[in-house]
Amino acid sequence: MIRQARPDDTDAILEVWLLASLQAHDFVPAAFWWQQQEQMRARYLPSAEIWVCERAGEIQGFVALVDDYLAALFVRPDCQQNGIGKALLAVAKRQRRRLSLRVFSENDIAVHFYRQHGFAITDEGIDPATGQPELCMGYQGQL
Repeated sequence: MIRQARPDDTDAILEVWLLASLQAHDFVPAAFWWQQQEQMRARYLPSAEIWVCERAGEIQGFVALVDDYLAALFVRPDCQQNGIGKALLAVAKRQRRRLSLRVFSENDIAVHFYRQHGFAITDEGIDPATGQPELCMGYQGQL
C-alpha cells in the first residue's frame, strides 16, 4: 500500500534511506551517509512531501518531493526488483506534471531506471557534498 508518510514513519524512512544509500552509492565513503542521518531527520524530511510503500507493516520504500523536485526515491535493498520504485515514481508523476532530480553519474542502475521512466538528462555537474559527478534529469508529463 502506498500512502502519505506520518510523523511516526521517520525512523523507518531513515533506515530505508541509509540502507539503500550505502548499497547504491558504494563509491562514496560509508561514513558520509552515516553522518547525514541527523540532517535528513531535522532538515530534509520535514520540508518534503513524502509517500511510503508499506507492506506487511514495514516501510519498504519512499519518495520525497519538494515542489517539482524529486528529492529522494529509495527502496530497501532486500525489497528491490519488486515494482516498489516504479509504483512510488508513478505516485510522484501523478502529484506533479513535471519533475527534476539529481543522480550520481556512477549510479548506473538509477540512471537507467529514470531514463526508462521518461526522464532525460538536462545537465551535468558535481555534487558539492561528495565531489562526485552527477546528472540533472527532468521529466515532463502529458497535458
